[in-house]
Amino acid sequence: MCEFCVRQADDEGDGGAAGSSQPRERPARYSRNYTGPFRKTPDRLLGMGLIRLYQLTLSGFVGNSCRHIPTCSEYGYESIARHGLWAGGWMTLFRVSRCGPGGTSGLDPVPEALGDGFRWWSPWQYLSLGRKRG
Repeated sequence: MCEFCVRQADDEGDGGAAGSSQPRERPARYSRNYTGPFRKTPDRLLGMGLIRLYQLTLSGFVGNSCRHIPTCSEYGYESIARHGLWAGGWMTLFRVSRCGPGGTSGLDPVPEALGDGFRWWSPWQYLSLGRKRG
């Protein structure tokens, strides 16, 4: 289940009981970007920092026109955090190229782990990650 579905299920989790005596716990901090564990290497922090800078500055001027969930900048942030600057950067580049006119739309999560066939010297293989199956 994706993180958005889990949050929605948590919000509806009390079963509609209006008079619940237990206070509901809320997460201490909500972030639209990936908050899971990752190795904090300099290249990952640099890539994530550049994407966060884009989100805080230029994203408001570009507008909310992403056709995917999560948005392209959230996808880039998470893919770099999980897979490093090289693999995550290529995944982000191919994701942004799919977001244009005539591209795909819908739910397109970052893969949790890359297969054994992905090598650093063949970045074109990351293009296949976002293609619709079927």
